[in-house]
Amino acid sequence: MDLNNTMDNLISMTTLRRNISFPAPPSVTNLVIALLSSISFILGIIANGLYLWVLRFKMKKTVNTLLFFHLILSYLISALIVPFKVTSYLQGNHWSFGIAMCKIFNSTFSLGMFASVFILCAISLDRYVLTLHPVWSQQHRNNRWASITLIWIWIFATVLSIPYMVFRETQKDTNGTVTCKNNYALFNSWKSQETQALRKGVHITLFISRLLLGFLLPLFTIIFCYGRVAQKMRQRGLVKSSKPFKVMVTFISSFFVCWMPYHVYQGLLINETHTLVIKLTLILTAITVSFNTLFSPTFYLFIGENFKKVFKESFVALFESALHEEPSLEQSQNLSTIKLV
Repeated sequence: MDLNNTMDNLISMTTLRRNISFPAPPSVTNLVIALLSSISFILGIIANGLYLWVLRFKMKKTVNTLLFFHLILSYLISALIVPFKVTSYLQGNHWSFGIAMCKIFNSTFSLGMFASVFILCAISLDRYVLTLHPVWSQQHRNNRWASITLIWIWIFATVLSIPYMVFRETQKDTNGTVTCKNNYALFNSWKSQETQALRKGVHITLFISRLLLGFLLPLFTIIFCYGRVAQKMRQRGLVKSSKPFKVMVTFISSFFVCWMPYHVYQGLLINETHTLVIKLTLILTAITVSFNTLFSPTFYLFIGENFKKVFKESFVALFESALHEEPSLEQSQNLSTIKLV
């Protein structure tokens, strides 16, 4: 055996091993987040897909159904990127999908977040107008008005999500692990003092704008609208039970609980000092975001008796059509006559 050839082979194998990146085993935190995200993805895709089907094909096209259809659509868009996140967590935060998917992943999540909170604001404002300005509502509230509002919401949400595509990049560390993270300076040098100062300044600016536009302003809008609606309903004696007020409180509380941990986590990332607090907040964020994907659409839709009725009838009919090869003509006619009360 040639000693020189053997040494060359050993050196080549060592070099090859150094160039190959082996994903690190996932931590307990990553495993918990991956599990929660996987559950929310599977159940969210099924549930939200059914909700969209009922709203689109089984209910009359009204302002309410338009608003809720686009609300569920925003949740579904956010859910589509979950498998990429789960894969990254299971690989020890290693990103194996390239820089293009890294940018798409980050901007898609931001698009879904902004769109959902803005549509929730639109729903609150719609309730406010219906209760406090019934004459104006009767004259101007229609499907065209709702469609134009939703178009502008999606445009605004898309514009706000662009920075999260521009500043997202992949970075490879000395161990060969590739991470998908924000480079707010857009420079290749991540460690110089000038770059660090610029990164932090842009990071803080984006964090404040996201906190204001994506959480505080929508939260205050929802609280104001439902507060005025509740006040007007009590003054006019429009309700004899406390159920509508409990629904309003639950609506506001669910929005706060689901999104507050996410913005707290984003704020903690600015300093990156308390790693344990960041990990705990990250787990809490994963729980609330997963809960938001499953609970919010169900709550918002099933508080209406009519949706529950149409959904139940449509769901039963769907299974009956799957079990029977040739559904009767009478069943088809009954399904086509289901309308929104």
